[in-house]
Parts: sequence; structure tokens; C-alpha cells
Amino acid sequence: MMEGGQAVEIQALRKRFGAVVALDGVSLTVRPGEFMALLGPSGSGKTTILMAVAGFERADSGHILIGGRAIDRLPPHRRDIGMVFQRYALFPHMSVAENLAYPLRRRGVASSELARRVEETLSLVKLEGYGGRGIDQLSGGQQQRVAIARALIFRPAVLLMDEPMSALDKKLREHMQMELRLLHRELGATIILVTHDQEEALSMADRVALLHEGRMRQVGTPAELYRNPADAFVAGFIGRNNFLPIADGAPPRVQGFAGPLGAALAEGSAPPVGGHLLAIRPEHLALRAPDAEGEPCRIVEVAFGGARQSVLAEVAGHRVTIEAPATERLWRPGEAASLGFHPRTARIFPPSDQH
Repeated sequence: MMEGGQAVEIQALRKRFGAVVALDGVSLTVRPGEFMALLGPSGSGKTTILMAVAGFERADSGHILIGGRAIDRLPPHRRDIGMVFQRYALFPHMSVAENLAYPLRRRGVASSELARRVEETLSLVKLEGYGGRGIDQLSGGQQQRVAIARALIFRPAVLLMDEPMSALDKKLREHMQMELRLLHRELGATIILVTHDQEEALSMADRVALLHEGRMRQVGTPAELYRNPADAFVAGFIGRNNFLPIADGAPPRVQGFAGPLGAALAEGSAPPVGGHLLAIRPEHLALRAPDAEGEPCRIVEVAFGGARQSVLAEVAGHRVTIEAPATERLWRPGEAASLGFHPRTARIFPPSDQH
């Protein structure tokens, strides 16, 4: 159906809304056929980027290219972009087939070709036989598929998606995430997805661009952002992390901890002096019997999660979260324990990285 996607180049994009800087010189290259997720908290600039690429917002400066062609001055309908909106924006007075045919009619596609393309695209999103149904006769997941089909039917170079699964319940959202990933693999299209849901971004995208306050903080594969965060903000935003203050002195140690961290700190870390933070993920901490080697701690709260349990513990005046197996021992609030971890799983961040 599509001949593969095209590259999208965003070059030093700047945009202000009054006194608010929405984009502060953002640059990003999306490779041909890549699935890129724009991730970040509210107000980070991710939707502004998407709207600028779509042509619904004009940047104050910078450039946007698709397939090497500058599109800054082109109106939205001439940018060869498909768009799936958060609320789908389907026409309720039209049938499914009429919704899909609408963008083709606007482009002057012949009626004979139009009918074939509608059937072809319905088959692509697994909605064969649904062409005659009204939009109000569809489930939320089916409406989302129609919205995707309508965005794909004119064979755009790029597909933009603005939080298209935020209105779905958790089970259906997870199902649709997998369906969209499979569809992307089949089409080879270039997709840019805006989401505030990090699990969605990590599970679907080839690469993730994490934004904060109008600036790009890190771009990389999901594994790169999770395992090698560029700074403390990325480490705190992607997944869960425990941040513990480093005390002055030699050998370096977490404030209040008896055991030194020593030379086993992560390679490439900044010199761990006072004010630095040690970040360690819950799954890299281990709870042991109170007489075992490690830092003495007390269990504060436990949340059972099937195969694993999430444990909040207090150690040396700090509270940390531990992801522990639930198959060996179920911990209880008030119990004493010993907390252990391997320092090589930790990362050290200087104070300047904490915002």
C-alpha cells in the first residue's frame, strides 16, 4: 500500500506562546520508516512539535523537512501527512466507508479507484465488512482503527499520532499498541507518536525523544534511555528510580550508609562528592534476612503484584522502593530486613543534572 516512509528533519525549532517558551531550539531527525515517540510531561513541547510538522502551528524560527523537502511554508493539506487525533475526529454523520473516502474525494480520486482503496484499507486494519456501519455502532478500538485507516488511505509519507490511545481502557490500549506496532512493520511507514505514557513509548517506538520544558533531553532506543539515562531528569522520568544523596568523604558513601561504594561505581560517572545523587532502580535492590550482609532497613509498606511485590523500605533515614520476587517470601510492614545492591548497577549524577 505504501512505498515506505520518508525522513523528517526538525532543525532548531523555536516557538513562543506569549511569555511561554514552548520550543527552545529543538532539533530531531526521524529516519525513513522509523517509529518515533515524542515523550515528556505536560508542557514539554511534544504536541507543539507535532502540530508544527502537521502545519497547524507555525514555528517562530527553524525548519522542517520531509524527504529532504522544506515544508515550512506549505499548508497542511500539501504536506503529504496523515494525522490521527486524540479524539479521532471522525464524521459521525458518515459511515465508516464514507469517512475513509473523504480524503480521497478531496484529492479528486476517481470513484472506481476510491471504492477499491477503501476496501483495501479496511482490510489492512482488520475491519473488512464494516464499511456500511455508522461511527456510533463501533467500539472505541474500532473507531481508532477507522481513524488510522483514514489517515493512511491516501498513502502519506508520514503518519502523525496525537495520543490516539488515551481514551481507551488499559486492556484495549495494550492490545491496540501491539496492533499498531504490527501495522507499522507491515507498512514500513514513518510514524511520529506523541504520548505522555512512558510505557506506551517504550513498548512501541524504535526510538524515543524525551522533552522537558521545550528542550530535548535525550533521544535513543527505549533500552538506551532506561539503562543509560543522560541525566537525573531522564533517570527519574523513565521507569522508577531511587535517588540517594552522596556524602562528602573518602571512600564515597550514601549519606547514613555504613558500607562504602568505593571503586565499584558505574564507569564514566562524575566524581561522587557531596551534592551528587546515586540513582538505583528498584529491581537492582535486594531484600534479605535482617542478619544478612547489607544495610539494616525496616519494611514500611508492601504492594502485591502477582509474581513480584513492590516494597517501600526505610534505610538510614531514606525511603527506597524495591521490586522483589513474590514467589520466595512475602514481606510484611514492620519487618526488619537487610538491603543489598551491587554498586555497578547504580548511576551517579551531579547536582546540575537534577532539573
